Amino acid sequence: MKYLVTGATGLLGNNVVRQLLDAGHEVRVLARDPAAKPLAGLAVESVAGDIRDAGPVRNACEGVEVVVHAAGHVHIGWKGLDLARRINVEGTRNIASASRAAGARLVHVSSVNALGLGALANPASEDDALPQPLSIPYVLTKREAEQVVQEEVARGSWGVIVNPGTMFGPWDWKPSSGQMLLEVTKFALFAPLGAGCFCDVRDVAAGAIAAAARGQPGRRYILGGQNLSFRDCWTRIAALAGKPGPRLPMGAIFRAIASPIADLMNCFSQTEGSANSAALAMSRQEHCFSSARAERELGYACRPIEESLADAWAWFGEQGYRRK
Repeated sequence: MKYLVTGATGLLGNNVVRQLLDAGHEVRVLARDPAAKPLAGLAVESVAGDIRDAGPVRNACEGVEVVVHAAGHVHIGWKGLDLARRINVEGTRNIASASRAAGARLVHVSSVNALGLGALANPASEDDALPQPLSIPYVLTKREAEQVVQEEVARGSWGVIVNPGTMFGPWDWKPSSGQMLLEVTKFALFAPLGAGCFCDVRDVAAGAIAAAARGQPGRRYILGGQNLSFRDCWTRIAALAGKPGPRLPMGAIFRAIASPIADLMNCFSQTEGSANSAALAMSRQEHCFSSARAERELGYACRPIEESLADAWAWFGEQGYRRK
């Protein structure tokens, strides 16, 4: 089969491309820089372009049977709604429309954050997540992008949505969620009070590919893994570097001091950094989910988080990230 993968230089997209090639499929990628390091040495057909530009998107979709749309703008903060909408919503609109015109199946990569919240003691499914009270651009635009896909399905397109948790693993070139691993292994005295759904990017990639073959059109599939408190997860991460891990919670006093300081520092910069009051507020919440539907319908399975962390740590070492 012939696939188009967007976001092929990112963590999930790059793993999807490698798995498809290993399985003998033809792979085309839509990338702003087809010569980027994550694509070096990969036998892919490259189309230069941005998902915000409908012309290259239409060209990239012609003649493919499946589109895995993994491109997106990820920033947890208060700023950047216009940019997030142009990429996450209008970019998805271009992809979904072009996929329908080409008669291709669409696998849209969303996030568990688009669903809402799930408690550590009672993980949520695709249909019963608790409301997310924070209206931040990333969450809003991920929800809006899902609506775009659902609208195209209603027009006759074949499309499914996958909602990954927080992914760790190799080929995290940016790095994305692996930045958490790199920072915590340096030093982490404080840990957030919340919890998350942590998974292996290789398993999520396999789940996204399976969704194209076995998913039901219009359906969402959570591709999660192990639900852990952030303190538990960060302790496991710190152990990779032989460190004890966080000792104190990011409680009310910590937040009362750190949030305004972080936001004040961001006021003096043109871009909002990863440390901001929105990110701190999100880290207090429990983002825990069940992958039972994907397990039943797609054959999804996720390996132990210890293996994912160890492999990510080893890959970062091989690529020289740990010397920074």
